[in-house]
Amino acid sequence: MVGTGGGRQAGAMVRAWLSNPHSGAREIAGLAALYGLYEVIRGAGGENVQAALRNTADIVAFEQKVGIYVERSIQGAFEAIPFAPSLLGLAYMLLHFVGTAVALVWVHRRHPDRFPLVRTTFVVATALALVGYVFFPAAPPRLAELGFSDTVSASTGLDLSSDLLGALYNPFAAVPSLHFGYALIVGGVLASIGGRRWVRAIGVAYPLAMLLIIVATGNHFIVDAALGGLVVVVGWLAARAIVTSPEPRPQRLALANCPHA
Repeated sequence: MVGTGGGRQAGAMVRAWLSNPHSGAREIAGLAALYGLYEVIRGAGGENVQAALRNTADIVAFEQKVGIYVERSIQGAFEAIPFAPSLLGLAYMLLHFVGTAVALVWVHRRHPDRFPLVRTTFVVATALALVGYVFFPAAPPRLAELGFSDTVSASTGLDLSSDLLGALYNPFAAVPSLHFGYALIVGGVLASIGGRRWVRAIGVAYPLAMLLIIVATGNHFIVDAALGGLVVVVGWLAARAIVTSPEPRPQRLALANCPHA
């Protein structure tokens, strides 16, 4: 009984923490710790190359069966446009980190009441993605021996397949795509709470642009992105169940009870 009560109390504390915005420093520290744990777990299983290639072959076979295997033609079309591969490579590196960070800071400062739901959606979606990485290793198109180019490495000078970067992340953890998943969260936030029309328009366009970027750079298949969107939807539904609405402030209650003239 003591254990059960302690578990409930711990769960209530976690839920209370997730349901409230905290100082910028505490939020940054928490998200940094989460991302560090994410990278450790993501690469902990090692690189089962043969399993990853088999799983990728299954993805390609499925896309061919349903008629959406268009990634190689999309990459080829952009390779024919001057400077496009370089721009896409830089966008792939910058938007995932800088774009996500800027969006989180904006929500935290401008819409603190919405921040707990957004942050918790990120947390749950990331945790679900880790399950996929562990149980379904998959090679990105650029490593699948299917004729795709490694646009990011070729255009930015940053070798994604180097031993140095390979020690920091698992290149065969491509499913689901959190590049697209995070972009979907950011886009959804901007589209739903952006005050200006152009901000909402960016919110609608942002995940679509990220989908184009990850496909054209040879880093993800369309199925990877679809599964990234799925973990975000599940993460959002879970976050809505976890995060509780803040209690109305006493002064607001007092104003609400005052008779109007």
